[in-house]
Amino acid sequence: MTKITPNRLYYVYDPMCSWCWGYKPVWDKIQQALRDKIDIQFLVGGLAPDSDVAMPQEMQQQIAAYWKKIENYLGTPFNYDFWIQNVPRRSTYPACRAVLAARQQGAELAMLESIQRAYYLEARNPSDSDVLIELAQQAGLNQQQFVVDYGSAEIDQMLKQEIAFARSIGGNSFPSLFVETAHGIVELQVDYQSAQNTIGQIEQLIDE
Repeated sequence: MTKITPNRLYYVYDPMCSWCWGYKPVWDKIQQALRDKIDIQFLVGGLAPDSDVAMPQEMQQQIAAYWKKIENYLGTPFNYDFWIQNVPRRSTYPACRAVLAARQQGAELAMLESIQRAYYLEARNPSDSDVLIELAQQAGLNQQQFVVDYGSAEIDQMLKQEIAFARSIGGNSFPSLFVETAHGIVELQVDYQSAQNTIGQIEQLIDE
């Protein structure tokens, strides 16, 4: 189980969350500015459980509309060929397990970026294990070790525990940000357009 220690920044995300993809440029700036000031911990939130059921057409249209909204709001690029070239499923737990398996090799962020680029730019489906295994190799992971970890009971248990911990601190939507200090845990409002606002809030909290 995740331990709670002072001065920690929790980032609750899902590899297949489109708003997390939209937030990526701002989040990258926040990490760069604060990496020497606070311990940054990623928590997978588990957007959608395992499913082999094809996503209903209405849900596909709804999610594609979210993409368009994010694109219009933030200028984030999306490849809408995904909806034509794949059989989408409402299933993000495989991608969550993939980043946890990559974390075992110290490569969570590399795997996350590979999944996001594959999904949103290359119209590939990260709900499929074979896609995730290919992405692990492309991200420079030991593919054989990745396959073992990805399919292990330990990673599945880690996923369940991480989701439970994220929920316990209020991480019910993605992305979510929480700052923990000696005074407790504070949730920050996600500012999708300004890294500096969030950086300032975090610096103020850890200086109190």
